[in-house]
Amino acid sequence: MTDLVIVSGGLREPSSTRLLADRLAAATTRALAEEGRDASTTVVELRPLARDIADAMTAGFAPERLEEAFETVGSADGVIAVTPAFNASFGGLFKSFFDVLPEETLHDMPVLIGATGGTDRHSLVLEHALRPMFSYLHAIVSPTAVYASTDDFGGSGDGEALNRRVARAASDYARLLTSCGRRIRPDAFTEELDSMTALLNSGRG
Repeated sequence: MTDLVIVSGGLREPSSTRLLADRLAAATTRALAEEGRDASTTVVELRPLARDIADAMTAGFAPERLEEAFETVGSADGVIAVTPAFNASFGGLFKSFFDVLPEETLHDMPVLIGATGGTDRHSLVLEHALRPMFSYLHAIVSPTAVYASTDDFGGSGDGEALNRRVARAASDYARLLTSCGRRIRPDAFTEELDSMTALLNSGRG
């Protein structure tokens, strides 16, 4: 079983960001099934966590509900992260969540990124904002990302172009998940203890 966590930074209800996230999750689940692998999905909506995220930023510790979200993300085999685009970058709430996420949570985590916006002019947010941020967090970012504008959700377009982009991104992401296998979560305490033990042993030599 592959455990997928979907992080949606949508701010409205209903949310096109959540809609894109759900499509990516469904397509990835289908792509994994074609490879004979089952997948489970869990959604972390950031909108209800807005105050907890602000508290974590200002007080330096996360409320229980936010800690649970951190644990959900950290225990996953893969993350699908989707944000609305504002002013040619990711949403502030989305960025703030990953700012307060404990260090190393996304280490070696396969991540599929997506974004939504009013026009196609914001599509580069995927490459100049999202991909660098997740690379900095030591995640393994899937090579194909998806951007969806308003026209993709019932505007002048017929939606088929978005369906094709979602299917391609999901196929690439499924192959990445298969290549990475089950994720072994880093144990910061054990790693620090091993480092200290190695340091002490070197002093005795």
